[in-house]
Amino acid sequence: MKKTLFILLFFFIHSIYSQNKTVITWKGSPISVENLLQKYIQIPSVSGSEKKAGDFIKAVCKENGLFIADFGSDNGNYNFAASIFPLSSKKPNIVFLNHIDVIPENEESVNGAYSGKIIDQHVYGRGAIDNKGAALMQLYSMLQLVQNANLENSEYNVTFLAVSCEETQCDGGVAYVIDNYLKVLNPAVVIGEGPSEITSLIKGSFKNPIFGVSIAHKRTFWLHLELENHTNGHGSITPLKYANKELIVSLNRLTKKKNKAIFNDLNVNFLKGLAPHKNGAEKLLLKHPRRFKLILMPQLRKKPELFALFSNTITLTNIYTNSNSFNKIPTKAGAYLDCRLLPSTDEKAFLELIKKRLKNDSIKITIVDNMPQTEPSTLNNIFYTQFKKAILQKYTNAEVLPLLLPNTNDLGAFRAKGILAYATVPVHFTREEVEAIHNNNERIPIQALYDGAEVYFSFLTKMVQK
Repeated sequence: MKKTLFILLFFFIHSIYSQNKTVITWKGSPISVENLLQKYIQIPSVSGSEKKAGDFIKAVCKENGLFIADFGSDNGNYNFAASIFPLSSKKPNIVFLNHIDVIPENEESVNGAYSGKIIDQHVYGRGAIDNKGAALMQLYSMLQLVQNANLENSEYNVTFLAVSCEETQCDGGVAYVIDNYLKVLNPAVVIGEGPSEITSLIKGSFKNPIFGVSIAHKRTFWLHLELENHTNGHGSITPLKYANKELIVSLNRLTKKKNKAIFNDLNVNFLKGLAPHKNGAEKLLLKHPRRFKLILMPQLRKKPELFALFSNTITLTNIYTNSNSFNKIPTKAGAYLDCRLLPSTDEKAFLELIKKRLKNDSIKITIVDNMPQTEPSTLNNIFYTQFKKAILQKYTNAEVLPLLLPNTNDLGAFRAKGILAYATVPVHFTREEVEAIHNNNERIPIQALYDGAEVYFSFLTKMVQK
């Protein structure tokens, strides 16, 4: 009798487990999320060379039952949608946005830029977090949905949208998709890469974890500066004026100036959201940021990652000349500025500020990239509400804080079309793991892959099984 009960109990537990188990297959065999990420990382996909990696991840999506729509199949413009329903169903679409491309590898990478090695429960390699690891969180959550949820009466489609050239913001990728396939995609909301749990990045003690969800972003405003000055060419005689010297003097004027602090509702509400975690005078200051602006600003300037939320930043990213000789004076010198503008900034006024600081009318300034102004995505809608609930369901002692993203990603192109867009990777990363993105030994904890997927799955379940 006891043996019979044991057997019945075993099969009962097994049946429950089987109903909720999600299996990813590759070439007909089961594969774990971390091993799939290894394979994805091992295919180099520097911006402009995404096709091979794109073919791989698209084949995974197709093999696991998602409906594929191609939106460009060439290097530099390789994009596809993988959906739980065909796009022809015309259902409002919950879009998980991710990008295939990565930045070039560093020669100093100890474990190999494309090794995909697993060391101490971390997967290593370019794209481990940005953006291949985050993409697999999205994909795994969708496959969980397909295999374990009742989708018969779903009001929404769900789509994994993989695009190219996010890192270089070229004319392919998401720009091409929006220009040619936006109506086909029919996005109701777009969710993409963004902040993770943020207290690990901010010095100080906090009562609870805080997960940031970006509802707005700063805009890229990339500038090319060039100065031409024909002088004698021999380096043994120093001219009173020559291109290198004049440009360096002007760049020094530009970069030594402190950027003005600008308070808006987004960054003010961010500080107010931190106030409950502090005590005494610090709590009072954060509760009333505008009133105590003069006191707060010196402290914020000491933390560039925070001050970036309160200013239009100007970063000198490259200086070059048309000569590589020791004893020849170049006739041309140039530089690139990576400027990031707060949402309400007027770019014409900002450009005039740049010119005023340079104090050299001979410097030719060309706008390389200028993103359009966008409005923040609202909080009073079912998508943000249910996504917040999903985060809090996973991390029961946490808080969710809407914020401004200091950098730019492809979500901005959707916001520019008035489409709701939210940015987050809902997992815990250490400061060291975040700092390794675009750096040596980029890596992601294996557990984070499953934690992020759990949040996304919870959100999707709330949306399709209301």
